[in-house]
Amino acid sequence: MGREFLEVFEEWASSYDEAVTGHDPQYRDVFEGYDTILSEVAKLSEGKVMEFGVGTGNLTEKILAKDLQVIGVEPSEPMRQLAKEKLPQLELYEGDFLDYPLPKQQVDTIVSTYAFHHLTKEEKNVAITKFHSLLAKDGRVVFADTVYENQKAEEQIKQEASQKGYLELLEDLNREYYPHLGELQELFEQNGFSFEAKQRNKFVWLFIAKKQ
Repeated sequence: MGREFLEVFEEWASSYDEAVTGHDPQYRDVFEGYDTILSEVAKLSEGKVMEFGVGTGNLTEKILAKDLQVIGVEPSEPMRQLAKEKLPQLELYEGDFLDYPLPKQQVDTIVSTYAFHHLTKEEKNVAITKFHSLLAKDGRVVFADTVYENQKAEEQIKQEASQKGYLELLEDLNREYYPHLGELQELFEQNGFSFEAKQRNKFVWLFIAKKQ
């Protein structure tokens, strides 16, 4: 799961919660409506939940508030420490989208926010295959992440970042593995899921994939 980015997560851990408030103008549009997006993912969560990329526990906190059981997976030790301080009752494990402790029983919902783009296309495919096995009958994947609607949208977003001098954002957009919407839909559908997506800001789409 993009372990090559782990150092970035660990450096970002202490300031992550500040970043999502739009404090950095380069990432303001990426995190526009952050709290609302997380609330929507939490609202769509049901039954036993498995969360990948827990981070500092912002989404987890909302799901636990619904009295749902959450199994959390997070590769970064500093992030895990912050999440445990915030949510000491959380069942939290070291791991990532591809390598994690298997739950004793299948889960009903798999959630993640702002993390799936760390995987290459091939890794995404492997992860989605595993999701299908992890989920109980009628289970669902509910993710929110940066996704390009198409090639034109990708070029437009990168051009705008360049014109504004947002060099850190541009480096991020060129370094990570942000997928096109159609590519993501194809990956889920070929692995036995239905797929629907809704755009939530210029960068982020909420997508729901239901096990068929």
